[in-house]
Amino acid sequence: MSPDWKVEIVECGDLVQDDDEVTPPEEAERRWNRYVELADSVTGNEGPAGVAAIVSSLKAEEDYGAYQAAHAALRRFPHSDLGRGVADAAGEILSIPQDSSGNVLLILTQAGPVAVNAFNGAVRAADPDVQVSVRELVEFHESEEWLSEGGARNALLMPRT
Repeated sequence: MSPDWKVEIVECGDLVQDDDEVTPPEEAERRWNRYVELADSVTGNEGPAGVAAIVSSLKAEEDYGAYQAAHAALRRFPHSDLGRGVADAAGEILSIPQDSSGNVLLILTQAGPVAVNAFNGAVRAADPDVQVSVRELVEFHESEEWLSEGGARNALLMPRT
């Protein structure tokens, strides 16, 4: 896979929304199709940078089902790469829509202890402001639907440091 796929998946992930009156429908459809094609082509061997690119691509409020391919792609990564890649994309996970960040964090917790430990370790080594922001995001999702049940609750960034 070309190294340029990371740039392209981020660009294509900015899916055209229904209220967009500028982008032609053909371009919206092309971008949606290309995004799904790129996500489907992920093997899981792209490393933490591949995970970070996928997380960064989840920009649109309405994905019209395209992000299901991205979620499936995230599940193909080795768990240590998944955890590290999500942590490396901390800046992006804080700025993407809440449903997308919640879904990514849920996928991370479902992957198990290797992914969670890789994420927690990388976030703990990050800038203190990033640590605080990520903790606030996790706490928000724990109080809402994404991380409120079962093994997802209190899995990330625990114990408090």
